[in-house]
Amino acid sequence: MNPQQTIRLAVIDNDSGFVTVLSKRTETAGWQQRVLSSAIPPEELVAMKLNALLLDMEVLGDEAWGYLERICGVLPDLGVIVCTGRSTVAQRVRGLRLGVDDWIAKPCHPEEVMARIEAVSRRRRSGRSGVDAGPLVVGELEIRADQFQAFVGDGSLDLTRREFELLQLLAAAKGQVLEREAIYQRVWGYAMAHGDRSVDVFIRKLRQKLEKRSPGWRYIHTHFGVGYRFDPEAVGGVAPELAGEASANIDPQVENSQVVHSSFTVA
Repeated sequence: MNPQQTIRLAVIDNDSGFVTVLSKRTETAGWQQRVLSSAIPPEELVAMKLNALLLDMEVLGDEAWGYLERICGVLPDLGVIVCTGRSTVAQRVRGLRLGVDDWIAKPCHPEEVMARIEAVSRRRRSGRSGVDAGPLVVGELEIRADQFQAFVGDGSLDLTRREFELLQLLAAAKGQVLEREAIYQRVWGYAMAHGDRSVDVFIRKLRQKLEKRSPGWRYIHTHFGVGYRFDPEAVGGVAPELAGEASANIDPQVENSQVVHSSFTVA
């Protein structure tokens, strides 16, 4: 653990044993921690200038999902980690899609919890470092770090926070191939387990959203057995806005000869 890394953490949990042990460890690490017994308004969390929020869904009861959605929507810079008891796959997936950065099942070791909080905080700092750089425009796509979103024209891709982080990481690599393990480490914040297909799943979702909004461009390329590369290219090698002009400049006789030659080739 890096002793120079000061993290401001809020904990919403009423498990006294877990909170006590965690508090002692975070104090030793030089973190600033505040324990809350119930949900507080988002504006109060803003005033705390937190790096991360650790919460137990069971403490919030029936309002847990609504509160989680509100926090993730209003505070995109805040790392949100759920640390709770038994949960279903559907619940974990729902939480991650709402914007939760990590989901930890109790019982758990405080050192692992702290390591995951550190990982989330690193990603948040990395994401904020590009906010002031201005939008990145590639192909038809405009990537806005200040809004944690990407746009084609006036239309948003409606990216989740994880999808945006993945897109931003690939785009920042400027055509370099990124290995799956490296992508997972940077976006999820810890080493990828053997057989984990999370990167491939999120790449597929990201491609679907890109293709829906910008069908004339191909942005993400697969390097089988290695990873992925972000390198925008127009479908067919000609940008959609130039396709009409290119067609208009084709000599009809040349075009006809090409068609005839093609038909003989097929035969």
